Amino acid sequence: MSFQKLQDRLRRRLLAQIAAGQLTGLGLADMTGFQQAHISNFLNRKRALSLAAMDRVLDAMRWSVVDLMEDAELQPRVQRMSPPEDDYENVALVEGANGLAQPIVAAHHVREVLKFKRSFLRRLRPDAASARAQWQRFVLVKVDSREGMSMYPRMMPGATLLIDRHYNSLHPYRRAERNMYAVRYAGGWTIKYVEVAGKTLVLRPENQEYPVSVVSIGENESATDYILGRVCHVAIET
Repeated sequence: MSFQKLQDRLRRRLLAQIAAGQLTGLGLADMTGFQQAHISNFLNRKRALSLAAMDRVLDAMRWSVVDLMEDAELQPRVQRMSPPEDDYENVALVEGANGLAQPIVAAHHVREVLKFKRSFLRRLRPDAASARAQWQRFVLVKVDSREGMSMYPRMMPGATLLIDRHYNSLHPYRRAERNMYAVRYAGGWTIKYVEVAGKTLVLRPENQEYPVSVVSIGENESATDYILGRVCHVAIET
């Protein structure tokens, strides 16, 4: 788009604001620091604005050059900038213990659906200690105040966690770094570090002000049956 065309569109938009009673020439002069005659001459096509002067008008109106473009001009740019829909995968944010523990997430357990880039999800390495092929792999949960603070500073209250339910082994995902797990606990779930001592599951918090929990592993069950998945991404709203 030429500079002259941008000026014409700026002029038309300003005149539309004036016609609607939302702006006056005197008010625009005050906002930009120009003489009223300078603004009047521009609006009446008696003179052009310099690039610096045009920037001052746009700043005063809180507009950008994009605001002077028409939809037909913007659409191809938006299409180039927006990744194709199939680059993303829908992941359910679930609520309730059953939402996290059931192999296939039922619709009534879904709070909302968020999108994650497929390329990111594909890079995550699974490690299933028991059959999980039929499980919906990724789900999201939001932690409450107690859960969040028990693992502070690795997560915080209100954080949204991406859980990889195809990773329920006790092998560290990264060398010398403990995995955080979503674990079945007290009729619900908790987020903790996991250790095994005989037939006992030890759930450790990051924050030492919170207690260690102990779970007896049931007969004919293994420790990994209690692990719902590995926390592989933490998102904190600010």
